[in-house]
Amino acid sequence: MAEKLKMGVAGVGHFGKFHAAKIAASPAADLVAVADSDGERARDVAALYGVSGFADPRDMAGLIDAVTIAVPTKAHFEVAQCFLDAGVHVLLEKPITDNLDDAKKLVFQIGHLPRFSGAAEFLRRHLDNPLFIESLRIAPFKPRGTDVSVVLDLMIHDLDFILSLVRVPIASIDAAGAPVFSDSEDIANARVKFENGCIANITASRISLKTERQMRIFQADAYIAVDFDKRKTRIVGKKNAGPIAGISDVQMEEESYEEVDELEREIEAFIAAVQGGTPPVVSGQDGLRALEAALSVTDSLSANWDIVQAAARDG
Repeated sequence: MAEKLKMGVAGVGHFGKFHAAKIAASPAADLVAVADSDGERARDVAALYGVSGFADPRDMAGLIDAVTIAVPTKAHFEVAQCFLDAGVHVLLEKPITDNLDDAKKLVFQIGHLPRFSGAAEFLRRHLDNPLFIESLRIAPFKPRGTDVSVVLDLMIHDLDFILSLVRVPIASIDAAGAPVFSDSEDIANARVKFENGCIANITASRISLKTERQMRIFQADAYIAVDFDKRKTRIVGKKNAGPIAGISDVQMEEESYEEVDELEREIEAFIAAVQGGTPPVVSGQDGLRALEAALSVTDSLSANWDIVQAAARDG
């Protein structure tokens, strides 16, 4: 059995606390330290698990083999780089950074939780050359996360997920959206066209009255629907191949998938990659591709918003 990894958590705010809990419970790792710019918060979480607590994450570097980082996006590069320079393995929450120059300098695992879901397992079993994807992710407004736009906050998860399903380069992106409660876009829609002709229509909102996450994927002779909140799937397809089918030739299969702890799976996969010297499930290159797509969406949003504002002035 591999020796337990000595691990730390940089940033123990809302989501970082969950990282600390999962690592503390892992049979393959020992949580030895946490850090947070809020020194009192760091001390409180450290006391909860009987570990060391620091206000500066760099103070953990000599104590740990691996770290998960859940600091604000703007600090991702600086914090991740200090650990990589110290030879510490890094699991970094999404997005990889807020710009491509910094992202290209970092190599590690990126925290895109949907890749570890039961839905991902289901789709890997049933998907065959998707032609059109419709994705919806909406949620009520929460001040947490508004340091970045809804694209880097929420949509980037679906961009990464869809990129992992289609696996061909993006040909073009056209997007529209608007800031409503914050200084950056709170709702956005992107139409992503891939080089093989597949099109993904992706909507993300953090100003809705309810939470909803759904995806529909159309492929030859069938479509697949996934409700991430209810953990239910539906496949509608032809019983027999052919250019025309009557209703009697159509069958529908419904299936529920097991609820899994995505964060626990992500952390265990990270630990296994470190211990086994194998590539991570969601690599730095994956994170870079998702960021490139997200920033292209942001550029399209800005261009469209300029048109909207110009029309308003002229009107």
